[in-house]
Amino acid sequence: MNWTGRVHELTFGFPVPGAEKGPHGWSVRWPGCRVMGILNATPDSFSDGGQHLQLDAALATARRMRDAGVFMLDIGGESTRPGAEPVDAATELDRVLPLIRALRGENVLLSVDTMKPEVAAEALRAGAHLVNDVTGLRDPAMIRVCADAGAAACVMHMQGEPRTMQHQPVYSDVVAEVHGFLRERAAEVKSAGVPSVLLDPGIGFGKTLGHNLSLLRAVNDLASGPDPVLIAASRKKTIDLIAGVPNAADRDPGSFALHLHAARHGAALVRLHAAGEMVQALKVEAALA
Repeated sequence: MNWTGRVHELTFGFPVPGAEKGPHGWSVRWPGCRVMGILNATPDSFSDGGQHLQLDAALATARRMRDAGVFMLDIGGESTRPGAEPVDAATELDRVLPLIRALRGENVLLSVDTMKPEVAAEALRAGAHLVNDVTGLRDPAMIRVCADAGAAACVMHMQGEPRTMQHQPVYSDVVAEVHGFLRERAAEVKSAGVPSVLLDPGIGFGKTLGHNLSLLRAVNDLASGPDPVLIAASRKKTIDLIAGVPNAADRDPGSFALHLHAARHGAALVRLHAAGEMVQALKVEAALA
């Protein structure tokens, strides 16, 4: 099937923008690949730290993304860059809740990017629809939060934790191990009551350049299963290692190339900083398919 005609689906236990009521909840379906926009309300994210600490600035960026056709906004209050120090739940909530509350009802899906069940629970109550957990819902409490709320979740693979994940990561077969983990975890999470999941191989999270390239070349394998796939490689170090671009803010051209490749090979969503520009790139790519 042509990638533009492939239909993906997420199901929720409550009404969300663009959903239709079905026998198992409210389902959002879309053909081809859509864009998740990154909105980091943090001072220390690797690329856009500090740009969205003020609510007005963050809302202006969010609305530009929405108006450009971005499908989902991913709102985060704690950096997960390599070497990042954790923040407490109160700090994280102070950063994300005002944004979520302000964007609730603005006809765009909202994801909260958090590893903490207590943050996820409050964010869902405030109006978020999906939980994006870089630990792959490792904490059973996170599974309960999503299941009880009827929220979809993004299950990501990460070797180690943000502070240590890039300290000599090793795999026997990175594609088999990461895809196996994601498929097994997805089955466990859904059997525990989470209505649907996205699968994210975790580009840059405990992987070398070779590992990342292997996983990007194998997107079609991961996308061959029943769960939609998210690829999130925006402005990451991989692009610098390939093309020699030390400043993260200058890596958007490489980001577009990686994510267009992912779209052509079955990714349902791609997560970017330059989200509106990626919407444009995908429209042009679709016209050529």
